[in-house]
Amino acid sequence: MVEKTGRPGYLQIADDLRTQIRTGALAPGTALPSTAQLCQRYDVSASVVKAAISVLRTEGLIVGQQGKGVFVREGATASLATPAPGEHSDEFRIISDQLREIRQQMQKLTIRMDELDARTRPDQAEN
Repeated sequence: MVEKTGRPGYLQIADDLRTQIRTGALAPGTALPSTAQLCQRYDVSASVVKAAISVLRTEGLIVGQQGKGVFVREGATASLATPAPGEHSDEFRIISDQLREIRQQMQKLTIRMDELDARTRPDQAEN
């Protein structure tokens, strides 16, 4: 069942399925339950389940086979392994890059604000 925590339902479902893959409850080569079964299990609509499946597919944890279903990808548990000391996950690197870009933009805004402030304030030397 999806909790009302503020975190989108599809991400909660993806988290749960990811945990099942990590722990081996859903082993490589195993078919995921059908969309209808997942809808019933999590008490959500098919679009929410499909969004969760899309997240896991994008992460490379599952693969779809036309007319057969969606399966845990071989080697999926290896991609969930904790990074070695000194290494960072891809998600960490992406967030770090985004944070660096935000900091750069903030610095540019600060400079622009200071320039604007200097133009609009009377010169202190004239007092």
